[in-house]
Order: sequence, then C-alpha cells, then structure tokens
Amino acid sequence: MSLSDTRADQMFPTFDAVQMESAQRFASGPARSFAAGEHVFRIADEHSPAWLVLDGSIEVVRRDGLNHETPIVTYHRGQLTGEVAQLSGRPALAGGHAGPEGCRALPFDAAHLRALMIGSADIGEIVMRALILRRVGLIQEGAGTILIGVPGSADITRLQNFLNRSGHPNLVLDVRSDEEGRAFVERAGVLPQELPLVVCPNGAILKRPSETEMAACLGLTPELAPDALYDVAIVGAGPSGLAAAVYAASEGLSVIVLDEHTMGGQAGASARIENYLGFPTGISGQALAGRAFNQALKFGAEMAIPLGVKQLECADAHGAGSPLSLRLADDQRIRARTVIVASGARYRRPDIAELSKFEGAGVSYWVSPTEAKLCDGEEVALVGGGNSAGQAIAFLAPKVKRLHLIVRRPLAATMSRYLIDRIAALPNVTMHVGSEIVGLEGDAAGALQAATFRRVADGTISRCTLHHVFLFIGADPNAGWLEGCVETDDKGFIVTGRTGRPLETSLPGVFAIGDVRAGSTKRVASAVGEGAAVVAQIHATLAEHFPAA
Repeated sequence: MSLSDTRADQMFPTFDAVQMESAQRFASGPARSFAAGEHVFRIADEHSPAWLVLDGSIEVVRRDGLNHETPIVTYHRGQLTGEVAQLSGRPALAGGHAGPEGCRALPFDAAHLRALMIGSADIGEIVMRALILRRVGLIQEGAGTILIGVPGSADITRLQNFLNRSGHPNLVLDVRSDEEGRAFVERAGVLPQELPLVVCPNGAILKRPSETEMAACLGLTPELAPDALYDVAIVGAGPSGLAAAVYAASEGLSVIVLDEHTMGGQAGASARIENYLGFPTGISGQALAGRAFNQALKFGAEMAIPLGVKQLECADAHGAGSPLSLRLADDQRIRARTVIVASGARYRRPDIAELSKFEGAGVSYWVSPTEAKLCDGEEVALVGGGNSAGQAIAFLAPKVKRLHLIVRRPLAATMSRYLIDRIAALPNVTMHVGSEIVGLEGDAAGALQAATFRRVADGTISRCTLHHVFLFIGADPNAGWLEGCVETDDKGFIVTGRTGRPLETSLPGVFAIGDVRAGSTKRVASAVGEGAAVVAQIHATLAEHFPAA
C-alpha cells in the first residue's frame, strides 16, 4: 500500500475553524479566485507558494514518465497545498488547477509559510509532517526528475545517488527495455556515449551531466545575492553543519550552508545508526540528514548545495570585526561575519592500482539502497573494521550471496560490541583478518569483475570473482581550502581553542566543528553537539565585534 493509503490524514490534513482563522493571518497576499480548470501552479514553477483553499477545490497532478500526468490528490476547503520545495522556493514538483467549481485560495510564499509554522506551534507540527510525507510520497512514486540510461551503469548510479541523498524524487527509464525511454532517445538522435539523459521538471534535457549541472537544472542551487552579508556561513552539510544551521537560524541569525556534494556528509551514507540518542530502533544517515535539512529550511537557513568552496580568502581578512570572504567553486564570492568549518573528511583511498578506474563501476565508499539493489544475490567484498563498516555489513549481508570482510586487525580493536555480535550471527560473512586487497580486474567495458586478496603475514594471494567492492577505511580532513589560514595538526586536522573559545580556530571569527576538527570524537552525536555548542560562541563573537549587527 502507498503512503497516501496508510497516512492520508497526516499527508492531507484539514484545518478546523480555529486553525483556519489563525493561519489566514500569515498569508503573503490577498485571496485569489481561479476559474474551473485554470492553473493555480505548474510543475517546475519557481517560488510557487503553498495555497490554503477557502472555497472550491484544487486538483494536483504529478509527472508520470515523460509525457503523462497522474492525479495525486484534490484539496478542499481548509487544506494547504505544497511539499518541502515550498519551504525554500525551489521549483514545484507537482502542478495544480482549479476544480470543476473553481476555487478561492490564500497564498503562502516560502517566508510566510515558515512564519506560519513557527508562529503557531500546533499548525506548524501538522504542516511540517504533511510536507515531509508528501515529499516521501513523491519519492516512492518516482515523480520528478527522469533519468534515461542503463540502470547500474556508473553514471546512472552516480546521478541516482546524488538525487536519493538529496531527497529528490526520480525515476530511471531503462533505454534497453523501456519503450518510452528508447523512443525518446531515438527521436533525439542521442549517441550511446551521451547517455544518461536527465529530463528536468521544466522540460530541459541534459546529456551525461555532472551533479552540479543537474542540480542547477533542477533549481536546487539558489541564486546568491552578491551584496549579501550573512551572520554565519557554514561550509559542510553533514551532521555538525546541519546542527549549527538549525540552532543558528532558529535563534535569528542569517545563515547560509554550502556543500560541494550533498547533505549528510559521510554519516548520510550510513545504512543504519543504532546508537544515536532518541532512536532506539535506529535511523539511516540519509533520514537523519533529511530531517535536519528540513528543520534548517523551516527556520530560514539558505542552502547552497551542491556548491563547493575553493578558498577562504584570509589574506584579505583585516582582523576581528571585518567580514570574511569565501571564494566558491563557480568563482562567486560570499561574505559573512563568521565562518563555521564543518567540511568533515574525504574518503581514504587505498593504494590499489587503477582504483579510480572502477570508482562508480563496482567500487563504492558507501552502501545505500541503490548499491544494495545492484548487488542483490551476488558475492561482494567490504574493506574496513570501524563502526561505519559494521553498519554497512549488517545492512548489506542479508541482501547478498556472500560478503567477504577484509580487515587488518580483529574487529574487537576497532568496532562496537553490538555490531561485532551482529556480524558474528550472519552466516554469509567470511572474515579475512590480516588481509588486504591488492588488485582489481575489469571487463572490456570497465566494470569490475574480480579482486585479488593478500594475507599480510605470509603473502598468500587469492582471487575472488565479484562485481562490487565497498571501501570503509577511514578518512582524511577536508581542509585544503583553508591552507595557510588556520593552524592544523600534523595530520591536517584543524586546531581550535587557542583564542579562548573552545571551537574557534587560530583565525578569529572562524570556527571548526565535527570530523575536521583536531581532537573531535568521530561520532554523529558528538558532531551534532559541537554544532549546537558553536552557536553560543558565534553569538559572543558577534556581540563583541559586530555590536550593531
């Protein structure tokens, strides 16, 4: 059964008379009347408001494949349209037209919708839950962005992972077997090397795009105001950065969050986090990041993802009390009174010949439902003995024929007990303690076909036929963009606390939190805690150096 079958009352709630009266005070404009069949909003409209129906009805549809539309729901008096996109003004993923009797409705643009949710706690809870559930429903139904190509190919997997981790609905049409997808490619004269195609909600077609190009087409990256001055610029949208965004924005600071990839950081790739306070049954890293992301949007934080930061222009910094400047990957610049470095760490890559050749074509640094589906019933290898590796094993092993676990040391030295016990109970996990992968083999198309293992103690070599290797061997600090600006330790992690504020770097006004910080505890809970704690230190800095702000 679909989500709309099981949770319709929460997805499409109806305000009572008191809630209607309260909500109307937050509208962004006067009520508008629409004739029967008239468009109220269209798929891909930017800054499309949510609409509170006062009379009549609004019939909402989603895109179904390339050329069709499918009804989702009909809103009546007391119901509010919209989903998560309406919190930030991003392009609408659904369209709506007035019902047969027409309609009269009140608009709520992004700012006024957030004001409604914050200004009325009971309405805010109802609306937030509804918007999130509607987005989940769209994801389940495959509404939104269309990918046309070969499922499981490196480029399809890359794009699909980005969309899935961004919480963006998508549907893959197999160019080999889907008639609609194949016919579209043939009509357009697209060459095999130009696949995959991405069909954006506004109808634009991209050929084999990068994640950044696709995000721009989908309207995920905002247009930045060149003269804006933010109270806080947060670099990194992992748990620490998102926590800082939620707390800073909820306390009235102007906040922008930048990340070159997607929300969640390395934690976003965790299949299940079971030791995070408040989630006794566990939660996936993607779900945790998605909730935090929506919280930050609710309080008005601006999200610029994916958009990387090239450099902190510290040579131009003029000391405490002067704004800081960040040069972005597209050579734009933004200014902020303070900067929070939450850029985490980059996946560590073992010294294996031609490793990069197989990245995305059999070698992965995370395990998501996308990868699990691709290796269903197959033999796989996973390298690593930390907690993230243990979570991945517990998620992946029940789905594969056999999982070879490659570790240098016994798990007791590096992994939590509950994960060790769980792995021990899995009948299809083969342990290779004291071993390493030393070689990879591929086919003519470049897809992984086999891996070579070596026992470190005696040099014994063995070969295993497999198509998927997962690497969980730690990470190095992602702090190259700060080179020459802040003090680091001998491993490149950022040193804090020398100025008297525990999370401030050697450069006043610049703070570091989470995995990138020297001495931090590499746990999600610790990262979130630092994200909350840094905001108090930000307030102190602003009060001391920018008293008029």
